[in-house]
Amino acid sequence: MGLPGVQQQLIEAVAATGTPVVAVIVSGRPLALLWIAEHVPAILYAWVPGEEGGSALADIIFGDVSPAGRLPVTLPRDVGQVSLFYNHKPSGGRSQWRTDYTDLPSSPLFPFGHGLSYTTFEYQNLSITPQRVEATSSVEVSIDIRNTGERAGDEVVQLYVHDVVASVTRPVKQLAGFARIPLAPRESRSIVFDLDLSQLAFYDRNMQLVVEPGDVDILVGASSEDIRASDRVEITGTPRMLRRDEITSTRVTVR
Repeated sequence: MGLPGVQQQLIEAVAATGTPVVAVIVSGRPLALLWIAEHVPAILYAWVPGEEGGSALADIIFGDVSPAGRLPVTLPRDVGQVSLFYNHKPSGGRSQWRTDYTDLPSSPLFPFGHGLSYTTFEYQNLSITPQRVEATSSVEVSIDIRNTGERAGDEVVQLYVHDVVASVTRPVKQLAGFARIPLAPRESRSIVFDLDLSQLAFYDRNMQLVVEPGDVDILVGASSEDIRASDRVEITGTPRMLRRDEITSTRVTVR
């Protein structure tokens, strides 16, 4: 899963000269880039950017724009970690993730949703309304985001959920919504997620699509691993049965 051909030897030789290096990875799939991450100051993952990709990369490298892309996959440290994904179940074969390998951390090199910017962002004032709700309703999740740096930049705010106890095992977290917001230096804005609880639906042991009563963790952060704020809601009442076409995506409002 590394660089093809002699490209690994090439970047090692360039890095050995002491020249400041930015590694631009043009690839259609996630690669294991452990050596590069440990020896090169910056990695710019370009994927397959198309005919305007060169101009976009130049704008980022020379600082004309601040990068705001986020990983839609998980990057492993080594091929031995495959398959690697953020929304694994908490039991079974994934239990080994609780400890490291003998020669390698079990954590990903870069997690799902990860991405850096030329500025930094602060998350404050998480609010969830209401915190007790029936399965047929929705909850409003709001949080304030502040650009704490000296450069303008876009932050991608990510909303994750975790069903604490269910009749079948559920992922340790799953993406339920996101929003990309531009912020000037020192500017703050509020993000409001209107989370319909149909996002929590799963197939039970009878293969019925259902939203069950119980506790649900609400997690907001800059990636699947960089969670900045969290709280819990309680779903009350009876289970909600629904069809696949009744699952409603999360609406986002920026204030």
